[in-house]
Amino acid sequence: MTNTLQAQSTIDWLISGVTVLTANPDQPIIRNGFIGIQSERIVWLSTSAPEDFKIHQTLHLPDHWVTPGFVNPHTHAILTMVRGVAADLGFAPSYTPGIPKGTQVNPEQARALARLGAAEAMLAGSTLIGDNFVHADITTEAMTSLGVRLSPSWRIHDVDFSRVGSGEWHHSAQIGEKTLRSAMELHSKWKNDPLVKVNLAAHAVDTCSESFLREVAQLSALNDMAISTHLGQSQIEVDRVMIRTGKSSTEVLEEVGLLNNRLLAGHCIYVSDTDISRLAKNRAHVVHIPKCNAASGRLAPTPALKKAGINICLATDTQHGDMIELMRWALATARIQNNSVCDDWQPHHVFHMATLGGAVALGMQEDIGSLVVGKKADLVVIDASRPHLRPHINPVGTLVHTGQGRDVSRVMVNGKWVVIDGVPTQVDIDEVTKAGESACRELWSAQGFNYN
Repeated sequence: MTNTLQAQSTIDWLISGVTVLTANPDQPIIRNGFIGIQSERIVWLSTSAPEDFKIHQTLHLPDHWVTPGFVNPHTHAILTMVRGVAADLGFAPSYTPGIPKGTQVNPEQARALARLGAAEAMLAGSTLIGDNFVHADITTEAMTSLGVRLSPSWRIHDVDFSRVGSGEWHHSAQIGEKTLRSAMELHSKWKNDPLVKVNLAAHAVDTCSESFLREVAQLSALNDMAISTHLGQSQIEVDRVMIRTGKSSTEVLEEVGLLNNRLLAGHCIYVSDTDISRLAKNRAHVVHIPKCNAASGRLAPTPALKKAGINICLATDTQHGDMIELMRWALATARIQNNSVCDDWQPHHVFHMATLGGAVALGMQEDIGSLVVGKKADLVVIDASRPHLRPHINPVGTLVHTGQGRDVSRVMVNGKWVVIDGVPTQVDIDEVTKAGESACRELWSAQGFNYN
């Protein structure tokens, strides 16, 4: 493997004795490997140590696996506030009456909940979090304090979300103008930050009018920004869009100019064969959210999506932040639909979805998503000495079938350790969890829920 060190170069960190699960199809696994990191990039990856080079710090980790950082492109950290409740009500939180809504969250609560959700995901190995919701100016600032890589956005829409929970879809040009302006202000503020790549998150076709979606498409093309959206996430959406437009959500996205390789379509539960063909033809990406989908009693047709050649990536959404557990759900739900174990759905496929697939969807595959010399040093160290991760015959298979986010020991982002021994290095996790709990209590109390 080509390495980029020159004589007398200094390696900031040399990690040795590890099994490297690279997500690089040309060399998927390196046993007893050495990883050299210089500044923010990987400069050495081999089965032998670099010679005649200055090593600043070493870390010998036998019985540990190193993976690329997990790319988690579709989350709503604030919605940790409805964990343990929303999943059992049958609808997405924004459509469900009687639970706290984004429109009710104040800035202080948003800050606390954003750090809570981001900390959970980071501790389980997410090095990139694609978060979009209300108060994105505040939540982006809050999440950067953890040292994690971000792809954030405001929740963009022109529907009045305060009325959606009551079954009313009232679209307002003023609301659309405000959310889009906020999104572009976020882009301007963070465009020079190496850890933040702002995208545009058009909530869904039922909550965005066609004229508004055309504006989003124009801004996306002009600024080369990814578009996150919810597509076919509920029967409510499908019915509402059909009544309003006479088309499927996928057809509307194509008509307004959003169905292209910048689109990250979340959920894709209710998509027809024709919709799948359109997604494939236009090189859109599917963000598979298997646990949230399955917990609501629904499955996205991922075997058909994969067979069509669509790039599929994985994301946790709202119920949890564990990308390792998520790979297991993705594999199992696909096999349930196939009614068999097959060559198209093996552990390495879902591992790709959790790593390089997400990087490709965000257009960041040249820098992250796999462990390759020259790429950014975004990586996860997993303690594989634990009983449930033995034996080490096929580490990727074992990780997918029995691994857990709590097996993560260390996390590095852009060459810096943001988690060491399961503890964040840049925030006080006790303070983060207490503040998050306090914000949730305030929001639920406002709904009349009695904690006592």
